[in-house]
Amino acid sequence: MSNKDLNNAISKDHEKYIAKLKRTKIMVRLSQVSILAAFIILWELAARYNLIDAFITSQPSRIAETLKSLYDQGILWLHVSVTVFETIVGFVLGTLLGTAAAIVLWWSNFAAKVADPYLVVLNSLPKVALGPIIIVWIGAGPMAIIAMALFVSLIITIITVLNGFLEVSPDKIKLLKTFGATKSQILKKVILPASVPTIISALKINVGMSWVGVIVGEFLVSKAGLGHLIVYGGQVFKLDLVMTSVFILSIAAALMYQAVSWLEKKFLKWQ
Repeated sequence: MSNKDLNNAISKDHEKYIAKLKRTKIMVRLSQVSILAAFIILWELAARYNLIDAFITSQPSRIAETLKSLYDQGILWLHVSVTVFETIVGFVLGTLLGTAAAIVLWWSNFAAKVADPYLVVLNSLPKVALGPIIIVWIGAGPMAIIAMALFVSLIITIITVLNGFLEVSPDKIKLLKTFGATKSQILKKVILPASVPTIISALKINVGMSWVGVIVGEFLVSKAGLGHLIVYGGQVFKLDLVMTSVFILSIAAALMYQAVSWLEKKFLKWQ
């Protein structure tokens, strides 16, 4: 077989492989959409035919009506924007401060050993228990809610990113040291680039953790936000409002997660 025939065969095999990947991706998306659509349809039918109590579980049509009502009242975007803003601020601060703390602990082995038991204890501690204390320290307002989101995501970020730093190949570090590289150069040239996948994984974890922190904070003290709507709906037994807020939260969290996944794909393509 000539080189030209071999190249053509390889090109065809590559095209088949790419086409297979595209088909698999399409099938995955279709399956995801089908499962979601089937769930919504079954939920609606079960509520309409009294197989479930719609007062307790609500139903898609009632959620749509509640969404329209909130929009008509002009308060839908207010509550959504408050919660999204608090979550994004807590998410960004948690990621930046957690990564910075991990760099400090990587830089100083002594500091890492001293901090290790405290990180373990803080990570295992139920963060919700500290909510009232944070409110007393900071005050009842958005800053307390952001602090709650920050505290929930900070420790796990430090642990995850630090472990990523420590798992970087020692041989690469030794090679740079052989050429007289400083610790700062090792950090910039090896540690950080090699740990980008770990940092992205920490971002994905932080998406969920930040939402948890914000909603818990809004449960405790808030005058606006989706957490406020959930608490209010539960207190006055407007469970349609509760389920609507949960529905909005699901969409917002999914969009935020997709944004992180998009960043991951951009990095992998660049890499």
